[in-house]
Amino acid sequence: MTGYRVSDVMTKQVVYLSAETTLDEAARVMKEADIGDVVVTDGATLAGMLTDRDIVVRAVAENSSPAATTIGSIVTREVVMIEQHCTAGEAAALMRDRGIRRVLVCDSDRKLVGIVSLGDLAMQLDPTSALSEISEQSPTV
Repeated sequence: MTGYRVSDVMTKQVVYLSAETTLDEAARVMKEADIGDVVVTDGATLAGMLTDRDIVVRAVAENSSPAATTIGSIVTREVVMIEQHCTAGEAAALMRDRGIRRVLVCDSDRKLVGIVSLGDLAMQLDPTSALSEISEQSPTV
């Protein structure tokens, strides 16, 4: 990861959803965009980040109604940010230290410009690793 900046590995297309969005709609958006997280807003304010795991652990496992529960009620409000010019190694260390898998990426003015995940970092380090794992897990016919 030496030499790579967060801006080199981050996902630049951030999906925003209102805190009033229901869980079933958020899950649909994640599925259609093939993503595992969205940024949640409350008006013009950043309310937090919601992951597919949040939906499972904080809502489905608690028998919450996906059609009646809003993402604002289960969102992770404490978000961690990193500046886009930091190194990929610094991002990995931040994730390790905080015990998280995703970090919001900002520019020098603290404007949100992307999201970097452990998966993004792993793909940069070894682009074949994720594909190798998938093919090893796939049943042979």
